[in-house]
Amino acid sequence: MPHTPPQSPDFTPTFALVPPGPVPGPLQLLPVNADVLAVHTADGAHVGSLKKIGAVWKFKAMGYDAAGGMEPGGGPLTDQHNMQFTAPDAAEVRARLLAG
Repeated sequence: MPHTPPQSPDFTPTFALVPPGPVPGPLQLLPVNADVLAVHTADGAHVGSLKKIGAVWKFKAMGYDAAGGMEPGGGPLTDQHNMQFTAPDAAEVRARLLAG
C-alpha cells in the first residue's frame, strides 16, 4: 500500500456532482482496502478509484448526477477510465490523471 500523506483538516471526502471544468489537484488517494484506493479532488470530491485487478492497477472513473446517483465510468476524469498503472504510486497517479 502506498504511503498516503495525512489530509489537511479542511479535507472532507464528498460524493456528489462535480461541475464541468478542470479537476482541482492535487488528487488525494484514500485507502479503502489492500486492493482499492479512492481518488478524490483536493477539495474532497470523489472522482474514481484505483483498483488492483490481477497484477495491474486500473483507474475506474466515477461521476454523480444532480440527484447524487452514481455514474460508473463518468465524471470529470471519464477520459482516463481504465488507465493502467504498475503500482499505486501517488505522484504518478496524480500526474497522469490530471494530464489527461
